[in-house]
Amino acid sequence: MSKQYHSFKEIDERLKVLDLQRQIDQESIKLQFNSAKKDVIPYQLRQGLGASFIQKGTIKSVVLTFLSGKLLDFIKSKRKSRNKEAS
Repeated sequence: MSKQYHSFKEIDERLKVLDLQRQIDQESIKLQFNSAKKDVIPYQLRQGLGASFIQKGTIKSVVLTFLSGKLLDFIKSKRKSRNKEAS
């Protein structure tokens, strides 16, 4: 079901709205990506592992991010178990 336009002005207005929606969606995705990246692995650990996060989309950075997150979860669980045993 396509919308019918009666003038070029209507088409231009619709294109402007769609362009603004696209820009908003792009910025939203960028914010969500950056937030997720910061939540997954701390900056210092990324640098320590030598991950090249400047190059976007590298397999190395994705694998290192995933493994680093798992390592951090493992360390946190060990600390919690030690704290419970000490109490």
